Amino acid sequence: MVTTVLMPKATARWLVDNTSLTWEQIGDFCGLHWLEVKGIADGEVAQHMRGFDPVAAGQLSRDEIAKGEQDETWRLKAREQMKLNLPEKKRKTARFVPISRRQDRPDAILWMLRNHPEIVDAQLTRLLGTTKNTIESVRGRTHWNMPNIKAVDPVTIGLCTQIELDAVVKKAADAKAKEAAKAAKLAEGPGLKPVTE
Repeated sequence: MVTTVLMPKATARWLVDNTSLTWEQIGDFCGLHWLEVKGIADGEVAQHMRGFDPVAAGQLSRDEIAKGEQDETWRLKAREQMKLNLPEKKRKTARFVPISRRQDRPDAILWMLRNHPEIVDAQLTRLLGTTKNTIESVRGRTHWNMPNIKAVDPVTIGLCTQIELDAVVKKAADAKAKEAAKAAKLAEGPGLKPVTE
């Protein structure tokens, strides 16, 4: 069985130098022929190559190497690579919007206010890269360019992606549902006591 290891010759060099595994075991693990591993051990192949530690890289465990050193018929098994879901880096700076697109922001704000009134101003400022003053002026119809503003979807303009818009809408809808459930619970009151009391 040939496994794909990171830098097979460098890994083979490290295993030759730091373990007592056979050439066949190292070749099988690294996907190399045993004669090539012998050449690495003799210094004929990859003479100036630095060894790559598969244990530190998480490709192989010390226990697996120990088993291979005790039993020459043992075939090394690569560790299951753990897939890490790292969160995306959050944007720390203001979103850059090209000058040609800046006059489109009020159009997008009007569209958002009409179609998604549940979204709070703070979410709109982050999504569209605008200010609360601009949102208030569009909402109150006091914006200096109000006669020329028409509602346009921010995704079609290019101010945000559909995924970003959907995430903000979902977050706002969840918050609204929580508030409605809380209000309904308060409206219910303490309820009736059981007959036994």
